[in-house]
Amino acid sequence: MARYCGPVCRLCRREGSKLFLKGDRCFKEKCAFERRGYAPGQHGRRRSKVQGYGVQLREKQKVKRMYGVLERQFRNYFAKAAKGKGITGATLLQLLERRLDNVVYRLGFASSRAMARQLVSHGHIRVDGRKLSVPSAVLRSGSVVALDDASRKNDQIKICLDTARGRGVPGWLELDADQFRGTVKQLPAREDVPMPIQEQLIVELYSK
Repeated sequence: MARYCGPVCRLCRREGSKLFLKGDRCFKEKCAFERRGYAPGQHGRRRSKVQGYGVQLREKQKVKRMYGVLERQFRNYFAKAAKGKGITGATLLQLLERRLDNVVYRLGFASSRAMARQLVSHGHIRVDGRKLSVPSAVLRSGSVVALDDASRKNDQIKICLDTARGRGVPGWLELDADQFRGTVKQLPAREDVPMPIQEQLIVELYSK
């Protein structure tokens, strides 16, 4: 299945939760989820409550859409998490958080993960001094993420960095806004993922 290119606010409404896919708009009164917090479509207000398998499926879809990954990618992440040490659900979220596009977003170089993915794909990001254009690349502890020299004059990126300074960055990352770079200080823990995610439901879904 191809990547979704439609209105992203419909995804938040469909999942019944803010996925923060629209950048700064998600924090304002114009947010579609704030104005219409029910599922999209003609019968969105009257949709029945899901139970059992439906709850697990919706949780998986929510996380997929939040991080912007496709079904096969997500399944591969889960398989890798299941083979690793530790709690599978927490390891899965850790892998998703360590994606390059997510780190660029968390550092504040972009207002959304979609914008971060575009920055990476277009060659605006360097990792440990080398240009890396693969959004799904998983970073390690100690990796240094920086903007390309030519991209530091971009006004949109400067606005995003100013916003990031006000909101702060996660504790497992360190941002040097003046030098347009950030460092992965350590691997993210479960408590470093602030979104309301019930990863155990995803584990139960794939364990059937």
